Amino acid sequence: MIRIVRVLATLAITGLCVAYILWKIDVGRTAHAIAHARVAWLAGSVAIMAGSVWPMAWRWQRLLAARGVHEPLRRLVRTYFVGYAAGQVLPTALGGDASRIYETTRRHEGVGGAAAGTVLLERALGAAATLVLAAAGFALAVGRYHVGGYLWIELAFVVVTAALGLVLFSRRIAAHAHALLRVRIVRDVYTAMHSFRDEAGLLGAMFALTLVVQAVRVLAIWFAAKAVGVDLSPRPYYVMGPLLFLVALVPFTVNGFAVRESFFVSFLGQLGVPADRAFSAGFLYFAVTLAVSLPGAGIVAWEAVRNR
Repeated sequence: MIRIVRVLATLAITGLCVAYILWKIDVGRTAHAIAHARVAWLAGSVAIMAGSVWPMAWRWQRLLAARGVHEPLRRLVRTYFVGYAAGQVLPTALGGDASRIYETTRRHEGVGGAAAGTVLLERALGAAATLVLAAAGFALAVGRYHVGGYLWIELAFVVVTAALGLVLFSRRIAAHAHALLRVRIVRDVYTAMHSFRDEAGLLGAMFALTLVVQAVRVLAIWFAAKAVGVDLSPRPYYVMGPLLFLVALVPFTVNGFAVRESFFVSFLGQLGVPADRAFSAGFLYFAVTLAVSLPGAGIVAWEAVRNR
């Protein structure tokens, strides 16, 4: 029953977004914009996204080591790329997280809680960094960019993320969660995450690293838009970026198809960008994420052939 509801929701959301896109764009002009995209800007976007894997893998290595799980950096880089590939076929970016947890627990028996806890903590750090970027974007946009309800969505995201952080690290709330923590996997994951509360130095350093990586990754969106001639400064993308990262987590999509492009058309359209170029920017950003997943797909294919 749940699977049927999920499929129906996916079809409904995707169908509505496709209808919205076709209503807004001219297919011929859009195809021309994509076909004549500037390769240098597109290559720069791919380089930013691929290059960010190494600092994120190092961050995960530090968090795992703090829980007694030691992995070489090259292996975690490999796992990250495989996770990107898995995220192309599993539901949203969370499919890649599940892949990374599985890979780690397969190599280290009995560390499922620590593996899941550190991956979820990475998500929490990413959300906190996105929270800071969203707050900065909100401040940048007020009175300057007319993006309507998106500003209030961004403000709501700031408030909700702050509340989740309080729930995660509050000892008082944990003391009243006995019923939930009786479930072993929930208890193991929560304990693994909550135990970092006493390692403020490590969390602070990893948060600073995450914030820098997130800020640089926003430039990958700008590069993809520049490739199709969207002539905006990087500033509005720091309003757009946190919302795009949130859109990427919508569970009822086929790898974000149509939802991501609809968001580009809607958001950039309010800044005066023609729908054709806005859609092209979203499509090229998808192509960039797909290109970053190719090494992971190649690794999986090579290991399957070698094992056979």
